[in-house]
Amino acid sequence: MFYAMAEGKIDLRGYRFEHILQDIQTLNERAMRAELHISAVSIHALAHVLDSYALLPSGASMGDGYGPMFVTLEKDPPTGDDEARAWLRCKKIAIPGKMTSAYLSAQLFLGADFEYVVVPFDEIFDAVKAGRADVGLLIHEGQLTYQDEGFEKVLDLGEWWKRTRGLPLPLGGNVIRKDLPLAIREEIRDILHESIAYGLKHRLPAVEHSMEHARGMDVPLADRFIGMYVNELTLDYGPVGRQAVEKFLSEAAGKGLIPTNPHIEFV
Repeated sequence: MFYAMAEGKIDLRGYRFEHILQDIQTLNERAMRAELHISAVSIHALAHVLDSYALLPSGASMGDGYGPMFVTLEKDPPTGDDEARAWLRCKKIAIPGKMTSAYLSAQLFLGADFEYVVVPFDEIFDAVKAGRADVGLLIHEGQLTYQDEGFEKVLDLGEWWKRTRGLPLPLGGNVIRKDLPLAIREEIRDILHESIAYGLKHRLPAVEHSMEHARGMDVPLADRFIGMYVNELTLDYGPVGRQAVEKFLSEAAGKGLIPTNPHIEFV
C-alpha cells in the first residue's frame, strides 16, 4: 500500500510521511490514545476511536470468502458450523489481540464468552505447539502455511461470514485524525489512493519492497498473501465494502460486543 509513498514514486504534495511499522494490536492501542495522525486499525478498534478518527476510503483489508482461521493440532476436528462451534467453546483459543477484528468475528461466531489467551499474531503456532492453547486464531500468512506446520483447519471465519451474510469480512482499514483540517484529510486521502493504485499497477517491485518484513516467506508466497488483502476493495471500499463494515459493526453492537452502533465517517 505504501511502497509508492515510501519510495517517492508519486507526488506527495509537500507532505513528509514517517512510516512506523508495528503489529495491528499495538496500532489499535495507539489509536485509542489518538497518538498518530494516520494509522491502520482493526475494524473492531474503529468502533472505539470514531470520536478521534475518520475512516479513509482507501486501505481496507477485507477477506472476501476467507479470513481469520481457527486451526488445531488435533486430528479430524469437526468442520460443520454447529459442530465446530460446540467443539471450539470447549477449547482454549490463542487470539492475536482483544481489539482485532479476528477476535470480534470469533465472538460473533462463538458468542461473547469463550476461553482464550492473547498471543502476538506471529507466535500463535508456537503457543499451540507448546500447549498454551488448544486452537490458534490466525490472521497472518499462516492461513496459507498451516498445513506445513502440522495444523488442521477447523473453520475459516471469512468463509463463514461470506456464506451466511453474503459480504466480505472487513478486517482492517486506515484512519486519519479528525482534528486535521478537512482539506488536508482530503489531500492525504488522495495520496493514499494514488499509492495503492501505483502498487497494484507495479506489483512486482511493490512486493519486493515488502519482503524486508515478510517473516521468512519467499516472493511467490508473499505475493499470494498480499493479493488476498490488497486488491480493488483496498483501492476503495465501494458500496459493498461500506455495507460490509456497517453490517459487521451493527451486528457486534446488537450483541453488546462494542459500546454502541457507531456512525462511521468516511473522508
